[in-house]
Amino acid sequence: MSIKEAKPAHRKLVIVGGVAGGMSAAARARRLSEDSEIIILERSGYVSYANCGLPYYLGREIDSEDKLIVQTPAALTDRFNLDVRIHSEVIDIDPQSRSITIKNLTTSQTYQETYDDLILAVGAAPIRPNVPGIDLPGLFTLRSIDDVQAIESWIQQKQPRNVVVAGAGFIGLEMAEQLFRRGLEVTLIDAADQVLTPLDPEMAGLAQQELLKHGVRLVLSASIREFRSPSKEDGISPKSSWVIAGEHAPVSADLVILGLGIRPELKLAKKAGLAVGERGGIRVNEFLQTTSPGIWAVGDAIEVLHPVDKQFTRIALGGPANRQGRIVADNIFGRRELYNGTLGTAIVRLFDLTVAMTGLNESQAKLAQIPFETIHLHPSHHAGYFPGAERLDMKILFAKKTGELLGAQVIGQKGVDKRIDVLATALKARMTVSDLADLELAYAPPFGSAKDPINLLGMAGRNVLEGLVDQVQSDELPLLNSEEFCLLDVRSKKEREMGFIPGSIHIPLNELRKSLNHIPHGKTVVLYCQSGQRSYYASRFLNQNGFSVKNLSGGYLTWKSRANDIKTAGGAALAPPAVQV
Repeated sequence: MSIKEAKPAHRKLVIVGGVAGGMSAAARARRLSEDSEIIILERSGYVSYANCGLPYYLGREIDSEDKLIVQTPAALTDRFNLDVRIHSEVIDIDPQSRSITIKNLTTSQTYQETYDDLILAVGAAPIRPNVPGIDLPGLFTLRSIDDVQAIESWIQQKQPRNVVVAGAGFIGLEMAEQLFRRGLEVTLIDAADQVLTPLDPEMAGLAQQELLKHGVRLVLSASIREFRSPSKEDGISPKSSWVIAGEHAPVSADLVILGLGIRPELKLAKKAGLAVGERGGIRVNEFLQTTSPGIWAVGDAIEVLHPVDKQFTRIALGGPANRQGRIVADNIFGRRELYNGTLGTAIVRLFDLTVAMTGLNESQAKLAQIPFETIHLHPSHHAGYFPGAERLDMKILFAKKTGELLGAQVIGQKGVDKRIDVLATALKARMTVSDLADLELAYAPPFGSAKDPINLLGMAGRNVLEGLVDQVQSDELPLLNSEEFCLLDVRSKKEREMGFIPGSIHIPLNELRKSLNHIPHGKTVVLYCQSGQRSYYASRFLNQNGFSVKNLSGGYLTWKSRANDIKTAGGAALAPPAVQV
């Protein structure tokens, strides 16, 4: 946007919070104004560190704490002429006088500072549930380098054998992986009936299979009710506590990591009279201004507008926080930049899998009352004939009428990051599913295919939009009346022997033309193959021969991942629906 009403070059800028958005704002502000006074106030003893790397340092995949420190206070002073004050907590804001009260946590003294502009990059605090025993020793959150040091000290002193990770979100899964890497037995507990709730259930089932494969014990649909003192029971005396969750038997924990999510730090904002939104974050406008003149806010503490459903939400991610900090600095110095919202593009490694998502999931699209279609595909991440091809499990949502992309989820061993970034870019550009088919993407056998998985998603979506195929989703199968529908498996005999959907008849695709008399007339034929492509061919053939047909989106693989969407009870995985062999 064009510069409007540029402010004087000299400003006194005070930033509360020295990580991510706060430091991004400080560095950008200095580049825009050499003459301004810039003060950074940080409650902890560290600024400008990579908190996203904390689980990997705890797991020793990152072998040195120094590698997490991006800049020290001294280095920031030397390079950017910033006044960086650590162990300094802002305890009050007076918007009328544009002043703040600061407590020096080392000396306990308080003092005041004035400001022309104040940026709140206060972040969010880990949730500690209000349950009995929450203050027992051996229970830790992970949000700062200080937290890592406390956990490491416990590990060194107590030599734990098992750990309970409470919460199966991003931090919980990273911690489960990294503590497993350190040789601990891991139990993952969550109140939800799946891990990673931003994923749709059939995609979460793939992540759960990976956890179980590596020996992580899952206890889902179980809210934590109590941390019980580590008395000896059944010959076991945990070093931290007994964890009581739902109706599950007590779980022994030598160490507990609380990864139950985060809650915005709102104390300062509320004391200053700033508006807080319905989602529990500081309300800001499109320029990231709060409701008080001269006060701005960025990062995990604010509500943002989701570009797809246009609803306010809270999304705690490092990339958006850094962009917000830059934009606020631009706006303070008169550049008038808009923040256009957060898609929630995220990625996590889970042992041998990479799990990624962007935009809306099904429940969010339904809540926003957006009619949508879904495509599931399971292509190879590069040319199938080239050694090392690995399967991708892909899902996209798009608007039923317009084809505009709404969201995407991708899981696999290789090539996931490349595809989710393309899909996130397409979402940002408000592209349609048909546009994906036309993208020109790099191709050579070690890297992709002539028809990249992104192109295949677009082609499949275009077929749906143009009415060339009518779909059924795997969760709809139990709702189909057998008097009206016939389920037809068109895979090979060998594939059929490996498992099939109960109630289906079997006619391999290559035998379909000569076997039409074996297909019941008067019923809608629901076709499936392994991934949905061959059954699409079959649906076109049968449709042109007078049959009413539907294609099972994602085929047997999607159905199986939904069937294996494991719910656990009593610490043991329940068996998936019976598969006949």
